[in-house]
Amino acid sequence: MDRQAIQERFGIVGTSAALHHVIDRARQVARTDISVLIEGESGVGKELIAHLIHDLSPRRHNALIIVNCGAIPEGLIESELFGAEKGAYTGATEKRTGYFEDADGGTIFLDEIGEMPAAAQVRLLRVLESGTFSRVGSSTLRKTDVRVVAATNKDLAHEVQAGRFREDLYYRLSTVLIQIPPVRERPEDIQPIFETFMHQLAQKYGSTPRRLDDRARALLRRYRWPGNVREIRNVAEQVTVLHRGDAVSAEDIQPFLRGVTAAGEVQSALMPVSRADFGDHDENRERELIYRALLEMRMELRDLKEEITKLVSGVGIAVSRETFEQGDFAGERGNYVIVSNPEEHDYNPFIEDVAYEIEQEEAANGQQAQATTEAPSFALPTLEEAEYDLITRALKHFEGNRRQTAKALGISERTLYRKLKDLDEDL
Repeated sequence: MDRQAIQERFGIVGTSAALHHVIDRARQVARTDISVLIEGESGVGKELIAHLIHDLSPRRHNALIIVNCGAIPEGLIESELFGAEKGAYTGATEKRTGYFEDADGGTIFLDEIGEMPAAAQVRLLRVLESGTFSRVGSSTLRKTDVRVVAATNKDLAHEVQAGRFREDLYYRLSTVLIQIPPVRERPEDIQPIFETFMHQLAQKYGSTPRRLDDRARALLRRYRWPGNVREIRNVAEQVTVLHRGDAVSAEDIQPFLRGVTAAGEVQSALMPVSRADFGDHDENRERELIYRALLEMRMELRDLKEEITKLVSGVGIAVSRETFEQGDFAGERGNYVIVSNPEEHDYNPFIEDVAYEIEQEEAANGQQAQATTEAPSFALPTLEEAEYDLITRALKHFEGNRRQTAKALGISERTLYRKLKDLDEDL
């Protein structure tokens, strides 16, 4: 079966070289019985590749048992995998078989293998090396003919170095290592995946198929998709259900892009604009991309401003430029500032509102963008420069205290340190 037929059969969408490499590697190892370790971030489709390997193997007519090692309590995982005799532990009222007995002659897929406790790792290593195991509470050896495919969103080599995963088991599992890259590293696959989900979901919910405009497609390519394919489906489903109208713009998609990481932090949502985005240097296209970048930057800065404002709610009051100039304030640079409330607090002003002159420029120039070929006459800082300026101002206010600065900005100290390091290198 060739690659295209495999993609159609398993519903794998994408044309990137990285995705093709994953499919070709899985197809090569499928006809063997060697163990396979699949590595990749959460949501990239590791289980789908495991199904591909099993269904293209000589074991396809036997069972594929899927086990999520992270979802089984540590005290029960051994009995779940290898079975248990009656009375082996409290609540074991009868003997029972485990997944390795049930999967005899087939394939067992161990998802989140990095979460497996040490005792179970020892038993698993024995199965891989000799094909034998014993039930919990029994000394009788049993044989099983099972092919093991494992998956993890962790770097198991790092887990071995940290002493959390057995080195010998790592080498037994990773006879063949398949690494699935995140979708942000193969941006050419994002739009086809999103549109495929929209088409499928429109059929599922009986709604009209949606059509992405050019700016919406560009935004999809630039968003980082920390949740990968799972997040793409989530956003496509929201657009299909909640959006009214056939055309979908970047502004329609933006509210659904949250960018939450596994650590609970909100990532910088958009990747930098590359020169390749400008196509053949067409002036109209270039101007459109500039306006798009400005709009996205404004949204990010506005979100950051709102978070900081929440932290100082009740401390500061908004003062217009006209009021500011008439009063006794200092440090104003934009149309509005947030200053101390002199009636309630004795704090000095330290948070300045970003000057959103973009809004006025868009109102004045929005209708002219398609008609004129003149480049925008106003100059704005880049997103990195604006972020750097906001961070340095907060650091100055807190006299270099990074903990207080990170708290005021609504980010972790680690994220603040990384941003300072990255911004110093870029600017």
